[in-house]
This record gives sequence, structure tokens and C-alpha cells, in this order.
Amino acid sequence: QVQLVESGGGSVQAGGSLRLSCAASGYSSSLYCMGWFRQTPGKEREGVARILTYSGNTKYADSVKGRFTISHDSAKNTLYLQMNNLKPDDTAMYYCAAGRYCSGGYPANPTWGQGTQVTISS
Repeated sequence: QVQLVESGGGSVQAGGSLRLSCAASGYSSSLYCMGWFRQTPGKEREGVARILTYSGNTKYADSVKGRFTISHDSAKNTLYLQMNNLKPDDTAMYYCAAGRYCSGGYPANPTWGQGTQVTISS
């Protein structure tokens, strides 16, 4: 059973940076499609970034391109999201997701982490 545990959220001012981590355990070696999503109250969860762990290929939402970087350390079974030049609109609960394959550009039938809150003040 795969488990994902996020960490690294917090509160920073606009223009600041945070790095989120997502540690995977269980049958994590077969998680070829991993990504980060975010959600604010009353809105649907949206994909932020995705990485194919076997190739390093990445995909980003237009709203975060040039500011966020997704990466994966296979030795540590850990997914990262480096977030720079943060904006108040980035405030959300961030979730790690992982699946054996992608669908629609993001993990299909994913396992979800519990989420970590990111709050950006202006």
C-alpha cells in the first residue's frame, strides 16, 4: 500500500519561497507519474505540476510556469515542489499525488497525500 506524506508548507510573504516535500513509501517504485495539486475552499482541486519519474519529463500549469519547479529523488522516494516568487493567489492546500501512469497529463487513479497548507500574505 502506497503512502504519501507531505511537508514544507507554511506562511510567507509575497515574493518569498517555499519547498514542499512528499515522501513515498510502500510500492513506490512503480509510481511513474507524480504530481502536485492545490485546492482552495469552494473550488475544484487543480493540477499544478507533474513529473514522469522514469524520464524527468515535467508539466506545469500556466499560472506557475517559471516560478515553480517539480523534481523527484528516486533514491529517497521523495517528490519536491520548489515554489519561488510566491503570490497571494498561490494560497491553497497543496496535495501530492502519485499513480502508475498519467491521464490527462496528471496521475491517474492517484494515491493522495494528506495535504499541506501554503499561505501567502501580501
